[in-house]
Amino acid sequence: MARRFSLPRLVVATHNRGKAGEIRAMLSPFGVDIVSAGELGLPAPEETGTTFEENATLKALAATRASGLPALADDSGLSVRALDGRPGLHTADWEGPTRDAMVGMRRIQDELARRGVPNDDAARAATFHCVLALAWPDEHVELVHGTLEGCIVWPPRGSGGHGYDPCFLPAGETRTTAEMSDAEKNAISHRGRAFRLLVEACFT
Repeated sequence: MARRFSLPRLVVATHNRGKAGEIRAMLSPFGVDIVSAGELGLPAPEETGTTFEENATLKALAATRASGLPALADDSGLSVRALDGRPGLHTADWEGPTRDAMVGMRRIQDELARRGVPNDDAARAATFHCVLALAWPDEHVELVHGTLEGCIVWPPRGSGGHGYDPCFLPAGETRTTAEMSDAEKNAISHRGRAFRLLVEACFT
């Protein structure tokens, strides 16, 4: 049985403002004071795991050890079937040293073109993954995993969201996740689905 969260403050183990904002909005109904690792000046640990679960866990534990507070970490990525699941764990690295999502989207497009992948939905199938790790100061950890199926589109469309949203078209949708409102995206996104699992397990 999952452990229920009942503490007043929580560190979100990220330096990404967009991601921290999404998490803050999703947890706002529970009256938890949210602070990000970036706001606390906590260092980002090296992500040495070989799975999303391992990386989320090491980030959550690093944040709770450094702050003495419970911590929530997210490890997410985009896996493109025609690229053998890449960029996957290395999704952020594909954005280059400046963490420019357009660099990453262009690299995906270039790799698909190099492999001769046609510009149709089935050939460009992709999955967004999100694993959330909630760690307590005694180092107990709860994990949940959410996914969103879709495909890669080019050129990118929309100015909302963050990261690779402009080039990701969810299955059954006509708009990319960057063309949706935050509420619409959160209702179907990999992170939104992971959060609903976490809330059901630990917050209700």
